[in-house]
Amino acid sequence: MIAFVKGLLESVKEDCIVVENQGIGFEIFVPGSVVSSLPPVGTEVTIYTYTYVREDILQLYGFVTRDEMKMFKLLITVNGIGPKGALGILSVLDADTLRFAILAGDSKAIAKAPGIGAKTAGKLILELKDKCGIEDMLDSSEKDFAQSRSQGERSGVSVAQGEAVEALVALGYSASESTAAVRKTKITEDMTVEDILKQSLKNL
Repeated sequence: MIAFVKGLLESVKEDCIVVENQGIGFEIFVPGSVVSSLPPVGTEVTIYTYTYVREDILQLYGFVTRDEMKMFKLLITVNGIGPKGALGILSVLDADTLRFAILAGDSKAIAKAPGIGAKTAGKLILELKDKCGIEDMLDSSEKDFAQSRSQGERSGVSVAQGEAVEALVALGYSASESTAAVRKTKITEDMTVEDILKQSLKNL
């Protein structure tokens, strides 16, 4: 298993890159979001990789963050979604936005990915909803609150976030848009739902 490849970015194509390390060029398939975020060719990069082995196939799939790779691994556990389909989804939705869509049951957002229809998107949501928790979507400060809560309880911050999302949905915004807007808001423990809602509206 190759955990990551660190070396010089040798070339960039539409769906893959080549990273040279000690005279060896590693061809790594990547989502479009990775291609657009890469530094210039000739620059040193670190790409976190997943080694895909099937009969006569041996391929590397790469990501700039471990979180993206984690989501990729989850996606390919869904029956009917292979590495190519998973890359397509992550080219359209970043890891956090995908989690928002899964937890919100927003199959339309997921179905925007190439080769992913409404039926497959719905199946993906059904299979991964229990594997994507709110803690994965909280920033570092919010994670501290989440970690300090007693088992089986949500922190006041998390509860307020949920209520703010519900309020935005009631105003006509999609669940994914609402969740993303609330997450972008810097939240303190003393903020009310109304405070969070007002700040979140500025992010829409």
